[in-house]
Amino acid sequence: MMKIKPLLIGLGLGVTILSGCSDDLNLVGSTIQPDGDKMPVYVDTFQMQATTLLMDSVYARTTNGLLGEFYDPLYGNVKSDYICQFYCPDDFKFKHEPINGQIDSIDFKIMYQNGAWVGDSLAPMRAQIYLVDKELERDFYTNFDPLEYCDMQNSLGMQTYTAYDNSVPDSIRNAIDSNGDRTYIPTVTIRMPKEFGQKFYDESIKNPSTFSSQENFNKFFPGLYITNTYGSGNILQITYSTFSIYYKYNLKGSQGQDSTAYSNETFNVTKEVLQLNRFKNTDLTSLLEENDSIAYLKTPAGVYTQLTIPAQDIVERIGDRVINNIPLTIKALPQENWQWALSAPSNLLLLPKDSLATFFVNNKIEDKKTSFLASYSTSSRSYSYDNISNLMQEHIKNNPDKDMVLLLVPVERLTAQSNSYYGQSQPYTTAINNYLLPSGVKLLKTKEATKIVITTTEYK
Repeated sequence: MMKIKPLLIGLGLGVTILSGCSDDLNLVGSTIQPDGDKMPVYVDTFQMQATTLLMDSVYARTTNGLLGEFYDPLYGNVKSDYICQFYCPDDFKFKHEPINGQIDSIDFKIMYQNGAWVGDSLAPMRAQIYLVDKELERDFYTNFDPLEYCDMQNSLGMQTYTAYDNSVPDSIRNAIDSNGDRTYIPTVTIRMPKEFGQKFYDESIKNPSTFSSQENFNKFFPGLYITNTYGSGNILQITYSTFSIYYKYNLKGSQGQDSTAYSNETFNVTKEVLQLNRFKNTDLTSLLEENDSIAYLKTPAGVYTQLTIPAQDIVERIGDRVINNIPLTIKALPQENWQWALSAPSNLLLLPKDSLATFFVNNKIEDKKTSFLASYSTSSRSYSYDNISNLMQEHIKNNPDKDMVLLLVPVERLTAQSNSYYGQSQPYTTAINNYLLPSGVKLLKTKEATKIVITTTEYK
């Protein structure tokens, strides 16, 4: 289970209601309304609190792995690696019979998109792989211990690389297909012991039931652990992880002559199997010190910002009035200006703290009632939620005697396009996941930045 450790980074701001902060606004059209139909509108200002929280772990169910190590002078060091299973079609068989029953070679490929990294693209790094010798558990939290699953004394291969490969000519790097898509996929290829691959073919002959189901295949081959054992300065976002066995086979020609052909069997990491991402963060001291002006967000460390809105005071002030509007803007400080400074996360999810544990596990998306999404504006350096009144009303209905405690969580938003009657295309959310790439932002928690304005209406 995910545990939350609140860190003592309080505002130093009291949860007090600003004096003289309630106004009875003039009514639009009041001159033509009967007195009994007038609906007074009120605007009240309150003060919320902001603190920084550190999560023990982050839910990260994804087929994209992160690999590498990166240090930021402010946000500290993060190392990323992953464990993965491989998909096996039911009743899998080798497409051909290898010559003399012998495979030629075996490798593991790490593939990513050009530019899909954080940090120095020319930093020398080394990827190393280990055999998983224990079946993986369906636990997608990022605090797993690889020592529980692997013999770290038995490496299956390693390869040094740079994220940007200078040996690839521009003609290949920039090549596109007929659809305009780039054909070049940066790849780190790790050669593995031939005898390890031979076990797969031998097993397919001796015990074909091993490949009859994913469950049986996982028992035979639990997976691989991919980690970084040299270098710092770069983290790759992995798009595909594949495991391939290469071999030659005899091919009969049209005239009956024999020839040699080449083939391979490839197993991929897909959504049908498990991939566990691990993140190890250090040097978070500067984020955890008490201060009066800044709260932090950092990924993939699980450093979130908690907002406490004085719901009890709000209930006492507004009484039976109807809440119409609660805009909420989260303001940020400028980003750091060093060469590989982290970017602010693009999207922030706002939701009640007690619903965090189930939101990602249950594959929820923002419903604009109990969860809201805002994008980062570079021009205003802010995240804006137009109206969270539904959230406040839901809280007051269920917990009128408690203040409302919310979390700001950096997320990745996946979208699709919907077409309206008038032919206009609008994006809509298909999935929300914890944001895993390194990012960081400093949020203002001054008195001005943490005020919250509530508009209510009194029906007479």
